[in-house]
Amino acid sequence: RGLASMIRGGAVAPRWLGDGSSFWYTEQAGDSVAAWRVDPATNTRVPLLDTGRLRQAIGALVGRDFTGRGLPAAGIGYREDDQTVRLQVDGDEIVVDLATYQARRGPTMNRVERDRITPRLVRPGFPQTIPDFYELPSPDGRWFLGERDRNVWLRSRADGREQALTTDGTSDQEWYVFPSFPLGTAGVNNWSPDGTKVLVFRSDSRAVGRIPLVHWLKAVEEVEYQPFVKSGGAMAQNEIWVVDVRSGRRVKLDTGTEPDRYLETWGFTPDGSEVIVFRIDRLFHRMDFLLADPVTGKSRVLLTETQRTFVKGIAYPGWGDLVTLLPKTKRFIALSERDGWDHLYLYDWQGQLIRRLTAGKWPALNVAAVDEEGGWVYFTGHDDPRRPYDTHVYRVGLDGQGFKRLTEATGRHFVQFAPSGKSYLHPHSAIDRPPAVELHAADGRLLQTVSKADISRLNALGWKAPEPFRVKAADDTTDLEGVIFKPFDFDSGRKYPVLVHLYGGPQLVMTPHGFPATPDDARSIALAQLGFVVVTVDPRGTTERGKAFQDWVYKNWGRYVIPDHVATLKQLGATRPFMDLTRVGVFGISWGGYHALRAMVQAPEAFHVGVAAAPVADLDDHMARAIEPYMGLPAENREAYDYASNLLLANRLGGRLLMIHGTSDVNASFSATMKMANALIEAGKPYDLLVIPEMNHGPGPTRSDYFETALKRYFVEHLRPDPEPGR
Repeated sequence: RGLASMIRGGAVAPRWLGDGSSFWYTEQAGDSVAAWRVDPATNTRVPLLDTGRLRQAIGALVGRDFTGRGLPAAGIGYREDDQTVRLQVDGDEIVVDLATYQARRGPTMNRVERDRITPRLVRPGFPQTIPDFYELPSPDGRWFLGERDRNVWLRSRADGREQALTTDGTSDQEWYVFPSFPLGTAGVNNWSPDGTKVLVFRSDSRAVGRIPLVHWLKAVEEVEYQPFVKSGGAMAQNEIWVVDVRSGRRVKLDTGTEPDRYLETWGFTPDGSEVIVFRIDRLFHRMDFLLADPVTGKSRVLLTETQRTFVKGIAYPGWGDLVTLLPKTKRFIALSERDGWDHLYLYDWQGQLIRRLTAGKWPALNVAAVDEEGGWVYFTGHDDPRRPYDTHVYRVGLDGQGFKRLTEATGRHFVQFAPSGKSYLHPHSAIDRPPAVELHAADGRLLQTVSKADISRLNALGWKAPEPFRVKAADDTTDLEGVIFKPFDFDSGRKYPVLVHLYGGPQLVMTPHGFPATPDDARSIALAQLGFVVVTVDPRGTTERGKAFQDWVYKNWGRYVIPDHVATLKQLGATRPFMDLTRVGVFGISWGGYHALRAMVQAPEAFHVGVAAAPVADLDDHMARAIEPYMGLPAENREAYDYASNLLLANRLGGRLLMIHGTSDVNASFSATMKMANALIEAGKPYDLLVIPEMNHGPGPTRSDYFETALKRYFVEHLRPDPEPGR
């Protein structure tokens, strides 16, 4: 949060207008929030409204003075049809007519409506997440689809009238709207385009094990039992149904008879004639892309992807990028790693390959947009072998010709096309270049810079960009990329204790290659200011470097991540005498928590102080979907599961260890830390423990300050950064 407050601008959340090209957005401007309207056709950027008159109108209504404060709310909604603006002020909705600047109180908004008018700023490189709401509006806005009491309900927007679409849901055979692992970055559109049908899910979890969540803070303690499929455990049996909202008629989609599989859906095709379904086997060796008839339930397979190890994209949320529909021409584009690198392939609507669109020893990442009429595909990827994590924007013809990279500067580039396809926004940054968002015509011509980050507040603190580095992995062959965060008052003549900030899981890249602005980056920057040198590197087994690089993790969990970090420290220390390798700490959350534990027991000679937050201690005790694709079933890979267990290495702990865990974690269960604590007790090893009541898989807004302070205090106390030169 502190880092974000130091950066103004450089991020745009466009709200597209009726012409499909123009948009409006809000951004922080100094200490105020400003709203802008951008028109690519005229290449103009003008204020959306008169903020002075708006402040006066709202102030007169609520009896407060908003003079000089810009927009009186960070999130606003603008309706082009009636030229009104809606804002949340002191918990109430205020509606302002922009023709007269008269203000009135509006109806109380529910969470869905509030989310729809509140833009979520996304900086380059930030993950996209589904907003935290529990109802989905119908296409015409008349109804909301939601969950209650293990069933699916409709609620009328007009009068609040409710209608149950299902009534037979129970605690172990429930109906629900939102899948536990959402597809891709935008979630599922459960409604058919005409608003007459909805997709709902049913889960039979009677055979699934439960984990207890103890609510200690209630007057009388309560225990809630949460279904949790552990490695090798019984899976829930899931179904996808189509419900007609007028008649209540239900149709179950034909998704096959295999008992243990995962089902995901994008929703309906654009014309509403079919439902898009992804079917994945338990170990993620096979993914089937199906289309199902919402009237009969019958389905057909269009594409099957298989791997000897695992289908990369679908082993974690984000695999929806594997298929892009071309509804006008009844074709689709598949992102496939079949030759060892993610590339684009064009198929017809019967599942026949038409042609390959891209090739080479580099990965395409995702399709950003398709201009079906013009015949172009726009996508992102990493094609520079000298800088394997730089993300660029490309286009290629649907005929396989005309491949071209549209961006040249180092760092990370992304693209968001306007609905009209006539222009696109281009957010970009580098490790040493602040974020900016440019507006381009569809052919790549630069129209204007819409927003450029102001980091003057950071500069006033002495900001220095992290130092990128390249080292060899523990195999002395494979190149690894990372960065070093240093104090702003860095002095090469001093000795600094070293902190390793890691994740190490195969699902994501940890090291920043754009401007460091994520929460993980902010934590590393903050720790560096306490007198540490903070190192982060992406080891073998992680993503975005091709199939062979990621497959280091396959049936080898726990073998290479820590050795690669030890090799990194040795190489960096050999040329950087300011790094004191006799004082090394390590920390991480989730899989980072697992690897922080792993570092402390696998390489106690290299790591002296560790903080493991929400850790996984033992793979048998963890969520099946998060580990089985990479390790197989425990019964079939027992030796590898045992090797990866931190519990079995507890007697090797030599330094100071703090474990932090929330009692309501439904991702890495609290039992993992309890089992690790017991293993350390049996080994006679001292440890420290911070238990945070009611915390899930991360501190969240109400616990973050305490969490971060505990983390910093532990390293300062036990690694003792030098307070001044020479001491």
